[in-house]
Amino acid sequence: MRFTNVAIAALAHVEPPEVVTSADIEEHLRPLYERVKLPAGRLELMTGIRERRFWPVDTKPSFISAQAGEKALAKLPAEERGRIDLLIHCGVCRDRLEPSTASYVHGALGLPATTQLFDLSNACLGFMNALVMAAGMIESGQIERALLVSGENGKPLLERTLAQLLDPALTRKQVKPFFANLTIGAGGVAAVLTRKDLAPAGSPLLHSAVAQTDSEANRLCEGDAAGAGGLEMQTDAVALLEAGVALAQRTWTQFKATSGWDEQSPSRIVCHQVGRQHQVKLLEGLGIAPQKDYSTFETLGNAGSVSCPLTLSKGLETGAIAAGDKVALLGIGSGLCCLMLALEC
Repeated sequence: MRFTNVAIAALAHVEPPEVVTSADIEEHLRPLYERVKLPAGRLELMTGIRERRFWPVDTKPSFISAQAGEKALAKLPAEERGRIDLLIHCGVCRDRLEPSTASYVHGALGLPATTQLFDLSNACLGFMNALVMAAGMIESGQIERALLVSGENGKPLLERTLAQLLDPALTRKQVKPFFANLTIGAGGVAAVLTRKDLAPAGSPLLHSAVAQTDSEANRLCEGDAAGAGGLEMQTDAVALLEAGVALAQRTWTQFKATSGWDEQSPSRIVCHQVGRQHQVKLLEGLGIAPQKDYSTFETLGNAGSVSCPLTLSKGLETGAIAAGDKVALLGIGSGLCCLMLALEC
């Protein structure tokens, strides 16, 4: 996939107010740690995650997405709000099965009746998929402007996991599939994509993208709804990491051929934010210098579909990603799916 006429006219993110440290989680799980002889500090040591942030457990994804969407729209002229042709909600978290979460965001933002909307969900890769889909629609002339939003809140999953892990019948081996849940965080992000000539000067431009899938790994990380509004997820973290890096290597080879870039071309790399071990293994597998990577997992954890675009937004906001930088977005989601996108800032 190659793009010649698509810009990110605005990008914004929101971070939750409640901070939960890895030490807080381990204190809550002290009975488990003592019973199965886990050393204190293991969670941060293994993941590199010091803390993650949450909204209250009953916060709707549409509320988070609308907050991010409002921040993104505020960066554009006021009249642009009435010219959004497409709204996509891209999160793992949704308000309910029906209607679309996008419809709630549409109402909260007061977008026009002419705005087409739908939800697009693909685990942690949803926002990246929406970027490519909306870009293709702009490139083909179907639309001129699209608003992409996602709001993730892992608080229900964390609370359910903490309750499950305090079951005294669990063995050390049975604890392992729950460990990845303790890395989950929350956040919101929004992007306005437009035709290049409609974007403010200096807007990042989409260059190209490639995608690959390994559905033989679709059972390595599975999540579902639980009782009382909770969530459940179990992950074979070791096998998932191995399969994910192998898929990323195959995708990177295709990405280089499509984009014309090599390992030295990007000024910055932004990956899906899982944790330190995944960061190290991925960069080693792709032959990319670690100093090129910009990360947020240390303080935000894994915020699902929000992680990669929020990190990009934060990098641009702080100046860690600057004008003129070539940025490679490397997305991986359960399923197993990989999407890599080239961006010129």
